[in-house]
Amino acid sequence: MSKLKIYGVATNRTMRTIWLAKELGLDYELIETTSRDGSTKTPEFLALNPNASVPTIQDGELVLWESLAINLYLVDKHGGELAPKDAAEGALALQWSFWAAGNVELVALEILFNRMLLPEDERDAAVADGAEAKLAKPLAVLDGALADRDYLLGSRFTVADLNVAAIMSWVKLGSVDLSAHDNVTAWLGRCLSRPAFVEARGG
Repeated sequence: MSKLKIYGVATNRTMRTIWLAKELGLDYELIETTSRDGSTKTPEFLALNPNASVPTIQDGELVLWESLAINLYLVDKHGGELAPKDAAEGALALQWSFWAAGNVELVALEILFNRMLLPEDERDAAVADGAEAKLAKPLAVLDGALADRDYLLGSRFTVADLNVAAIMSWVKLGSVDLSAHDNVTAWLGRCLSRPAFVEARGG
């Protein structure tokens, strides 16, 4: 069986897939690929992913892109405690993954760019603050969902938590005030203190 190949770097969305691979104990090869050095635009990579984006994986004959879809595929294939136990849990894992991508990710990126990633003279504090205000409702939704449980699907950490926490890590990195959301703060702390996450981020 050929080794799983993961294209990307740990400083972008690829971290989500690296984190999951480490949680699952998978044997994989990380092929460093990034838009910064042009390696996402090579003919060889574009043949795998015409979007020129990472992460992308090769698992045998399967080529797959989009980080959250990759993670849902890998837990479906390899099972274990992180995988949904039944159809209902599978649906909830999809729900929370889509929810985070649709309600949190782009807003978190807007904050990150205007607080950290752009050159200082190009940052707009008002844009970052406005984006943070947009997170009030989704953060309240997440906080409510965690009111009576440690993790999104109940008492154990699953791919639903990993996918959402990976996106929420950008919220934390962007210095968003989470003080009004104690359940989110505690849950995110549990998720991001996992050894596999720390290792995926390079310690």
